[in-house]
Amino acid sequence: MKVNINDIVISSRKRKLNKDKVSELAESMKLIGQLDPITITKDNVLLAGWHRLEAAKLLGWDEIKAEVFEGNEIECELAEIDENLMRNDLTVLEQGEHLARRQELIGFSKGGDRKSDEFQSATVALRSTKEIAQDIGISERSAYNRIKAARNIVPEVKDAIRNTEIADSTTQLLQLARLAPEEQLEVARNITDGASSIADAVRQVKKAQVIANLENVEAQEAKKIEGVYDVIVIDPPWPMKKIERDVAPNQVEFDYPTMSEEELFNLEIPCADNCHVWLWTTQKYLPLAFDMLEAWDLKYVCTFVWHKPGGFQSFGLPQYNCEFALYARRGSPEFIDFKNFMVCFEAPRGAHSEKPQEFYDMVNRVTAGRRLDMFNRRAIPGFDTWGKEAK
Repeated sequence: MKVNINDIVISSRKRKLNKDKVSELAESMKLIGQLDPITITKDNVLLAGWHRLEAAKLLGWDEIKAEVFEGNEIECELAEIDENLMRNDLTVLEQGEHLARRQELIGFSKGGDRKSDEFQSATVALRSTKEIAQDIGISERSAYNRIKAARNIVPEVKDAIRNTEIADSTTQLLQLARLAPEEQLEVARNITDGASSIADAVRQVKKAQVIANLENVEAQEAKKIEGVYDVIVIDPPWPMKKIERDVAPNQVEFDYPTMSEEELFNLEIPCADNCHVWLWTTQKYLPLAFDMLEAWDLKYVCTFVWHKPGGFQSFGLPQYNCEFALYARRGSPEFIDFKNFMVCFEAPRGAHSEKPQEFYDMVNRVTAGRRLDMFNRRAIPGFDTWGKEAK
């Protein structure tokens, strides 16, 4: 049958109108006519075929082929949902929204779909979610994952991501759905501002949270009063003797005072409850460095390696061309950046015992809060310094 286009009522739709698709359909319908009728209720309310209807309007048609669906209000909505699901242009998010609404309409229990009394005389086939999933070419598990994402992502966030690649990625939608509503909103703002993925946006949110917690004025003042730090770099004056050379041949001690093992073990390390610590050491003092971390009640995590050109070589042994910074922590401190964050790095040598600026740049980039550099031989931007040689 044909229906006058002006008589068709368009109620709220479950899908957004795609103007490009309307134009494509109009071109097709102009060449070969309308192949599939739209679906309307007995009161001329549109159920399915919105894009076909708009294409007909674009072509200036007065009438359009239509078939009438006989059913109650809920059955009509189910018919619209199933019609949309059968089409292949829905995003993963849209499929999840349709499947979730379908479950609400027919009733859902852990054991499967439950038909209520008002459906006993239904004129539509009340297929299970598993059957619908098979019809649209996805697994039952995929269907339920999409439903989970659609139900757990807040409406404002759905609207923000609807026209992005994220809306068609089950993995990213589930990542987003696991977040609390307020975190979802922050992530959505980062997506709008150019974050490339949910994971990237989540990292930005967590980074902002960590920085806010560590660097707010009250927290900073409290730590100053307590004399504690969130980040500490320690380059101890190990109890070693200087190798005699042609320059200053009588000098067997270093130009700075060293400390005994006992003094090093008894050092007070001013850690905050959650603190990053890097302890510099050479090959010779590696075993002692690990013991010191334990004595200071720090948990060893990994070793950073500074590869440097040249180096001392003892007779019969390989050349020592690297130094180590043992990374340990107290509590559960968090890093704020992971880009190009690697345990091995190359940097040129400086003055004796001086650690490379590249290391400090990395620490500044990946941490937040109050920072302390113990025993450094020069002042470092972003760090308080403690030690005789600091200038």
